[in-house]
Amino acid sequence: MAKIRITADAVSEVMGTARPNKTAFYFDEDLAGFGFYRTPGNVGTFFAEFRPIAGGSKKRLKLGRIGTLKANEAREAARRAIANAALGKDLAKDRTDERASVTVKTLVSKYIEEYVAANKKPSSAEFYRIMLRKHIDPRLGTTKATALTRIDVQRAHAAMSKIARISANRSMKLLSAAYGWGGKNGYVPEGMNPASGVDLNKEEGRERFLTADEMMRLGDAMREAETVGLEVKAGDAKHAPKGQRVKMHPAVTGALRLIMLTGCRLREILHLRWSEVDLDRGLAFLPDSKTGKKTVLLSAAAVAVLREMPRIGIYVVAGDSAGTENEKPRSDLKRPWAAICKRAHLEGLHLHDLRHSFASVGAWSGLGLPVIGKLLGHADSKTTQRYAHIADDAARRGADVIANQIAAAIGGR
Repeated sequence: MAKIRITADAVSEVMGTARPNKTAFYFDEDLAGFGFYRTPGNVGTFFAEFRPIAGGSKKRLKLGRIGTLKANEAREAARRAIANAALGKDLAKDRTDERASVTVKTLVSKYIEEYVAANKKPSSAEFYRIMLRKHIDPRLGTTKATALTRIDVQRAHAAMSKIARISANRSMKLLSAAYGWGGKNGYVPEGMNPASGVDLNKEEGRERFLTADEMMRLGDAMREAETVGLEVKAGDAKHAPKGQRVKMHPAVTGALRLIMLTGCRLREILHLRWSEVDLDRGLAFLPDSKTGKKTVLLSAAAVAVLREMPRIGIYVVAGDSAGTENEKPRSDLKRPWAAICKRAHLEGLHLHDLRHSFASVGAWSGLGLPVIGKLLGHADSKTTQRYAHIADDAARRGADVIANQIAAAIGGR
């Protein structure tokens, strides 16, 4: 513990020194109880310490992070907190009581906006927002966070599972993480986590690869969709007249072809901007993929698709707001993908299976797992191992070709 005159310059000087091995505390020379601490991670936080009642235990009230709160603002806030404590008003208890009254929706939302959005990828935060909106909020959102029980959570998970089994599991993991964070930040009692220990749905690794025949059927369906259109039947579309054919925008079929020809993830293609594509060199620069910044090698076939794509706005795949001032990327391809799969008689095929198919063709062609991993942008080589058995088949075919030629030369069978 050290005593200094806490000013903007003094705080900046302390934060600029070598990081401490453990949390270091600094108290103000003039205002007793006012100080800040610095963690080994170089995070600084202003605080105020006081005794709410004479002889009672000392309490510490966090005032704000260094960099967000100025030193003079923190001093004034500490002065008010210490003065209120002398008058019998406990601001720390008021804040705890206020936090303890939050709903599950508010708790999860605060976790996403205050922690996930600040420490993880924007795509992760957006995914969690979808989980909250679609699954957690409708079933648990209005329940007080401190009143939620494991039985409530288990029942909610069962209801979610009837709609989407995997998303139900992801929602439980999000809820559990929110409670862990909430316990550390005073929103729920520390250690309280009704989502911990919930029985999750069994998840099996999906391994679906398109055959050559299935690829041809998918290609035929896409060409039909963008030329003469697909016939609309009852239940296929909300507003289109039944019995007529509806053409798909070339941006939609182009996006599907790009996924097939590059092995990219759906969001990587939907969020791709024209400014990130170099057609002359055959490269696409993704600033924020699932595994971070990466460069995608574009084949001649992929470049040809891109040259045919209509340039309407800033995104390669034009969405509803393409060309407008507040343009946003297209959110998904669910409806057109479902229609194309139905026409191609490929029910149950997922968009992500196109990425697996890209990898399987590479493995079958004998490219080797390191090359496939590089093309897919895998950060961990273990992820590529799921295609090892296909690569083994390619190696076996290669061994047969070599051995047959040698056998023929030496007169073997």
